[in-house]
Order: sequence, then structure tokens, then C-alpha cells
Amino acid sequence: MNFTCYSVNFFAEDSLFSAKSRTFVPVLHQVSTFNGMKILTGGQFRELDRYTIENEPIASIELMERASRAVADEILRRWPDETQRIFVFAGPGGNGGDGLATARMLTETGRMVTAYLFNVNGRLNPDCETNRDRLVQTEGATLIEITTELVFPDLRSDDLVIDALFGTGLSKPISGGFALVTKRLSQSPCTIVSIDIPSGLMCEDNAYNDTSSVVRADATLSIQLPKLAFFFSESQRFVGDFTLLPIGLSEEGLNYLKSHLWLTEEAEVRQLLRRRPRFAHKGTMGHAFLVVGSRGMAGAAILSARAALRTGVGKLTLHLPYSMLDILQSSVPEAIVQMDIDADTISSAYDANDYQAIGIGPGIGRHHHTATAFHAYLQQQVGPMVIDADALNILATNQDWLRELPPDSILTPHPKELDRIVGHCSSSFERMNRARNLAITHKVFVVVKGHYSQICTPTGNVLFNPTGNPGMATAGSGDVLTGILTSLLAQGYLPCEAVQLGIYLHGLAGDLAAVELGEECLVASDIIRFLPAAFSHLRNPSVTSAS
Repeated sequence: MNFTCYSVNFFAEDSLFSAKSRTFVPVLHQVSTFNGMKILTGGQFRELDRYTIENEPIASIELMERASRAVADEILRRWPDETQRIFVFAGPGGNGGDGLATARMLTETGRMVTAYLFNVNGRLNPDCETNRDRLVQTEGATLIEITTELVFPDLRSDDLVIDALFGTGLSKPISGGFALVTKRLSQSPCTIVSIDIPSGLMCEDNAYNDTSSVVRADATLSIQLPKLAFFFSESQRFVGDFTLLPIGLSEEGLNYLKSHLWLTEEAEVRQLLRRRPRFAHKGTMGHAFLVVGSRGMAGAAILSARAALRTGVGKLTLHLPYSMLDILQSSVPEAIVQMDIDADTISSAYDANDYQAIGIGPGIGRHHHTATAFHAYLQQQVGPMVIDADALNILATNQDWLRELPPDSILTPHPKELDRIVGHCSSSFERMNRARNLAITHKVFVVVKGHYSQICTPTGNVLFNPTGNPGMATAGSGDVLTGILTSLLAQGYLPCEAVQLGIYLHGLAGDLAAVELGEECLVASDIIRFLPAAFSHLRNPSVTSAS
């Protein structure tokens, strides 16, 4: 899947069955294409199901059969022990129907399955009712239908529970008897696998959800596409590891559905990576400018400089306090150094218009002279900047300067740095929306760093990056990212290309480092060391995988 990125105003989503059109008002001439997997809302998933049923065409019960077969096959693959007890907890809706059909299919393979159907209101979804009847007629099947008194099995640590109580259609927190069931499930010692989404978890915003009643799954088997909530830190303890199970939902219907949420895919990122021209020389591969460092923070300057050079920029100039000259010249001999008149801080701005890209922030501190110098860089710079670390903290205390950000600049805050700019956020969902609004309002890219880093674009799209690991939660990792992004911009990548490629490369290098070193032993300089392997992987993934 791909969509075109312009620096434009963003308008509201269209419904699948709507004839509305969009109007775009370009503010820059640069244009490129973002690529990835579309992320839908819970309502859009139901629309996609309906579209598939009406246009394939396929009966809803047969579509449920298709989904359940995918779930059953995955369970048999991952949990092959034929002596393991399997319990299915099914609710009265479509998700429960999936669970009952899965129970039937597993029973037919000889697995020991007991299904609990919670039908406390005496009303079942028609497809759920059909699968109940099919399960009853299956030889060897055990079905316990609960209508009044709660029956709960004595679960052991070696048992497997399939959670099919509630799916994406849930619109309010679980309460009453169902809450008792989900809490007991989460407290049990068994392995829990949720179908599509853990019961009780909302697809998008869980800020006001009573998460004490959400099933804590060890694994989630998501039908066709991921759910937005999977990419938020608050959801991790409920979702566990998630796996996507394609079931052939309509590609045409998916293309009609409008979404501003995307998951970056490697195949698409690979297309962004350019080949260096045969006649390239340092003058044609870009000249980057990094404003970095202060007394005690030479490491941030070294890391960002080394990352920029390792990412392929032709020339690199550093602006830093003059006391850091010797250590930078010895640590990064490839870099040119412009010394500030101050020994300890960045106190003034140099003319940076001769450089193809400027990155500012790693290790610069928040001295008032440094803030003044940063403001001067904002005022003189025409092209996009990469703004990180203390430069972001300076922006947070000088909010008027946000209006002076060059269009298509790239801001790379971690959550706390973002909160200082946009205000305290009660959830990752709220933080994403505020970052998105910041990007739209000021026509910049806002990268919310973390697991599944979010790239919020000036057009209102949000891309989630799949690379990276907990080992990258280490000092200096963000400084490395600043160097990578500044280098790519200087080489002529459009901002929308540089940000997607740079974030992906940064995480991929961290993943490759973690494989060799382990997450606990990973430090920021290891990310730089594995950048060559990350580039090689994108150039030729089969060679990297084989090695």
C-alpha cells in the first residue's frame, strides 16, 4: 500500500461508502510517496467485513469460517502438544463465533478442547449461534453454555486458553459477570491467546477504560490488520506478542477506506533507499551541519557526528564550544569543526545557509545564550532542520518560536519532551493526536520516539515504525538518530523520505546489534556500528538473513 505525501492541509477521513472528496492546498513543491500497511478503526474493520461479504461475495458465516481456520492453524503451529488442554472462552457476538468455530476445528484434529459459551442474556449473534450448533454436533466436542450460574475451570500453568469473549465491536468497558470472568482469566497461570484483540481492550483510546477488566493475553492473533491500540505502551501488558492472520478481506474495500494511520513495511522502505551515483564525490553527497555539545556533553556531539558520517554524507561540519575541539578532532577526524567563541556552550549562530541540512540539539544544554543562538538559526534557516533534545526543551519554553520553524523540519521528541511542548497527555492516544496536530499546525514532521516510533506528518498522516527494541532505551540513542536524519537530508532525500528511511534504519541497526550483543549490552555507539549491516539488509535482505 502507498499514498502520496504533500506538504498540505489535511481534511477529515472519508467513509467507505461516502462520495466526499478532498481538497488539498499545497504549501511546498516537494512531493514523495509514503508507504505502509493501513491501520483501521474498529468501525472501519466492520465496514471492511461488510464490503467483503457484499462484493466478494461471501456469506458472513463463511467469512467467519475463513478467519477461524487461520486462527486454528496458527494455534496448531505454535502449540503443537497434543496432550495440552485447550479452553475456549466465547462471548455472544462475532468474536465468540470465531472462538466456537476454532474450538470445532481443533477438536476435529483430536485436540482436547472445552468451550465455555457465555450466553447470559439468551441472545447470540446469528453466526455465533450457528457455530454453537455445529460444535454440539462435532464428535468429541465439549461445550458448556453458561446462562445463569458462572462455571469456571480450574486452570493449570500448562493449559492454553483462547479468549474470544469480545472483539473489536466493544463500545464500553466490561462490567458485571463478564468483568469477573476476565479478571479471573488474567489471574490464572495458563497461557492466554486472544482472537483479534484482547477482550475489553478498545481498538483506539483506552484512557478512560477500566483496564482492570481487560484480558492479559500472552499472544494476540489479529485478523488481517493490526489494531491501533497495539502500538501504544499502555496496551503491551494486554496484547503480548501480536501476529497478523490474513484472511483475504477485500483489497478493493481496503483501498476505499481512508485512514491517516499506517505501519511502515520493509519492502516499501527499501524502495526509498537510493543508489550512490558512480561519479559521486564528497561535493555531490551533501554537506551537513550539526550544532551540538556543551561542557560535559561531548559524547552527544561525537555520537551524532559519527552517525551522520556513517549514513553517507559527503562532508560534515560541527559547531561546538571551543573547549571540545581536541576531543572531537581526535574522535571524529573526518569532521570539520567550527568553534564557538564560548568554551562551554553554544553562544552564537554561524551562517548555515551554505549547508544542505542542519541538525541542532544533542547535548547543547539550555543556557540562555544557547537559546538565543538557536533562535538565530531558526530565523536564518530556509530549508528543513532536524531539531532534537535540548533544542526541543528550549522550544517548549519559547512557544512563539514554533511559528518560525522552517516548513518540513523534523522534530524528534521522546514523550516527556513532547509533553513539555504540547502539555501533559493522559495516554499515548492523546499524545499521538497532539503530536499530529502540532505537525499539521506548523507544517513539520514530529517523531514521537519509542517502541513503534510515530512519524506525524504535515499532512496529518501518522506512520508507526516497526523496527527497534528495548535495548535502544539507552543514553545517546537519540543523538545517533539526529545524525542519521541530518545526513539523509543533506544527501538530497526529501524530508518525508528521510524521516521514514532514517527512523527505520536507526531501529534496524539496533535490532541487528541486539541479535549479536543482546538488548542488555547494547549502547548507542553499537547502533552506529551496525548501520552498515542495516544498509546491507535493505540492499539485499537475503544475504543479511543468511549470514
